Amino acid sequence: MSARVTVIGCSGSYPGPDSPASCYLLEAEQGGRTFRILLDLGNGALGQLHRYADPLRIDAVFLSHLHADHCLDMCGYYVMRKYHPTGPQSRIPVWGPADTPGRMARAYDLPLDPGMNEEFDFRAHGDPVEIGPFRVRTMPVVHPVDAFAIHVTVGGRSLVYSGDTGPCDELTDFAVGADVLLCEASFRDGETNPPELHMTGSECGRTAAEAAVGRLVLTHVPPWHDPQEAYAEARTTWDGPLDLAVAGMVIDL
Repeated sequence: MSARVTVIGCSGSYPGPDSPASCYLLEAEQGGRTFRILLDLGNGALGQLHRYADPLRIDAVFLSHLHADHCLDMCGYYVMRKYHPTGPQSRIPVWGPADTPGRMARAYDLPLDPGMNEEFDFRAHGDPVEIGPFRVRTMPVVHPVDAFAIHVTVGGRSLVYSGDTGPCDELTDFAVGADVLLCEASFRDGETNPPELHMTGSECGRTAAEAAVGRLVLTHVPPWHDPQEAYAEARTTWDGPLDLAVAGMVIDL
């Protein structure tokens, strides 16, 4: 079974001139149809998603956490699914932190009841989930709000997405043996970076090395930083396959 990841958006903290904020489309075949899941749907990502897939053909959404650059385009997605000319769409499952239904209702200034519950079947991260050929697990990581790394297995291959996190043993252990580590590199070495918030390129490289992953892909670099600096930092601690995420990039699993 072949599977692929398309980077819909990879800009850190807010949409940049070259990319929307965080969103990753995973696709794989099973039983004669293509299954599609999204990891995050940050601001600016829904419009770009149209370039790569019909947004009405998404089977599930997994939100790493509830900061705007990872979830805010759920508001536009709500509008699309509720008011589409073909009629209201069936509910799809959305996994996220426990307060996801309330967060999304407040984001669109909706009453908490029904909020977006008639469009989305909100579920809290917890037990492993199977969506077609995908098996998805989550792990809490270190961030100022409830945040989760996401582990996806499909066809014997695996991807770990860090979400937003400071360096932590939980992420390293979660990523052990992954074929691809998609890891955020928001900070730069040598600066006074707040603790337990984000990672530098060298910290991503160190995590990849300690977890013995197959490939490291750096993502979530803010527009005010040069991604090549994150790449150079990662090379000081990681000598394996290394890439910078860019919008439209396809990663074969």
